[in-house]
Amino acid sequence: MNAPEALYQSSLTSLPLLARGKVRDIYDVDGQTLLIVTTDRLSAFDVILPDPIPGKGRVLTHVANFWFKQLQHIIPNHLSDIPLAQILPDATEREPIEGRASVVKKLRPLPVEAIVRGYLIGSGWKDYQASGSICGIPLPKGLQQAEQLPHAIYTPSTKAEAGLHDENVNFEQTVKLMGDSLAEQVRDASLRLYTTAAAYAKERGIIIADTKFEFGLDEDNTLYLIDEVLTPDSSRFWPADQYQVGISPPSFDKQYVRDYLETLDWDKKAPGPRLPAEVAEFCAAKYREAETRLTQA
Repeated sequence: MNAPEALYQSSLTSLPLLARGKVRDIYDVDGQTLLIVTTDRLSAFDVILPDPIPGKGRVLTHVANFWFKQLQHIIPNHLSDIPLAQILPDATEREPIEGRASVVKKLRPLPVEAIVRGYLIGSGWKDYQASGSICGIPLPKGLQQAEQLPHAIYTPSTKAEAGLHDENVNFEQTVKLMGDSLAEQVRDASLRLYTTAAAYAKERGIIIADTKFEFGLDEDNTLYLIDEVLTPDSSRFWPADQYQVGISPPSFDKQYVRDYLETLDWDKKAPGPRLPAEVAEFCAAKYREAETRLTQA
């Protein structure tokens, strides 16, 4: 598991560390710029596991940057055109994070995660079974697990403090948080981003069942797409050739690790269990396969 390409935690000394998330380390560059390093950490059930998934951070960075470019006609994004070498001129410090570092604009993040669902799965499936709706949005009767919804739906959530779960909210609650105009902008952009990306991915053998977007504002209150976008960490990717209604399809993401953890006698509290090398490598291979399918012409 200590393969040289695995990076569990970055340790830059020339920039102040602002935060370590579940996967990303965020450094302050200046008043306008941040440096985001995507590590190989993996969280499951809101616990960061002690073993990395080798190469995962590079895959996530490549896939996210691919989508940022692919979708920039819909909405601007947080990527800066400042080269990494300008931020980290010392090659020795720069080398461990090459390919997994993003120089981005410093923006004001919105307090909402914009979730779009195209298929009936996960918590949405549980909600539908109990209430016939998802997050208060009524759906037709008789839908099956993993069935495509009549149209994609927007089911936002509020961002929770570290260690707590995000809370699903309805659109009206996002209006209270952000105002009519901005709430509508976020909803409409999210649905357009999802439907555009889902059509592209399906041509390459991947179904995007659902995903989450995050947004921020600049000093002029222009809306930007931020964080990551349409990666195997922020989305549920299914191989189209293995998809069938009525079962939960296999995924190009960490579901394989979650399924392994479910076989253990673990209470889903920190510290997380160690991962066998073969489980970590299988998960890494699924991330790489998604990357290849999506980004290679």
